[in-house]
Amino acid sequence: MDHLMNTRTKVLEKGIEILATNLTVGTWGNISCRVPGEDCIAITPSGMNYNLLEPEDIVILDLDGYIITGTRKPSIEVPLHLAIYKAREDVQAIIHTHSPYATTMATARKDIPGVVEDLVQIVGGNVRVNKYALPGTEQLGINTVKALEGRNAVLLANHGMLGVGRDLEEALKVCQVVEKSAQITLLAQLMGGVVELSQDDICGMRNFYLDTYGQRY
Repeated sequence: MDHLMNTRTKVLEKGIEILATNLTVGTWGNISCRVPGEDCIAITPSGMNYNLLEPEDIVILDLDGYIITGTRKPSIEVPLHLAIYKAREDVQAIIHTHSPYATTMATARKDIPGVVEDLVQIVGGNVRVNKYALPGTEQLGINTVKALEGRNAVLLANHGMLGVGRDLEEALKVCQVVEKSAQITLLAQLMGGVVELSQDDICGMRNFYLDTYGQRY
């Protein structure tokens, strides 16, 4: 059971971090990750303050959404998270935030263009807006998976943003870079607009991030 507690602890730590860094407010947003070596995920509970959670409050679900361990009601967005995990074997962690600049783009239903180098490296290109669906619905999951194709981030129309990654650290970094890029895009509009990177440059920088960037052991 140590690996379950370790996973729950990591999810809780990221919840505290997104609250402390203003990527969300109150009890909104949600976080999940796959449990290593198991066909299940750990996900934050519904409507609880991250600063007041204990690791035991993080709910363990199988990939059909049934509770394996935990007494709390899981996030309303379980169908959204499960849809992504089922569609994307590469995704090990998901963080959904309500950060202000990304949410501004989402409410305007405007993609974040591929204009910032770190954005295209970690996300894979522009950040698309999904087709609107009510929160907590299976349709939201379907729409999000489509908009997330080939990307590590998506804007949820009139809602917020969602980042995915190979682990929780990368998923959080995606959310941070998308928020920064949304702010840059909005400011650049005041100066006459953005200049998008070419698709060749985007592909080159994405491959650099995946194959060369950082330390290799």
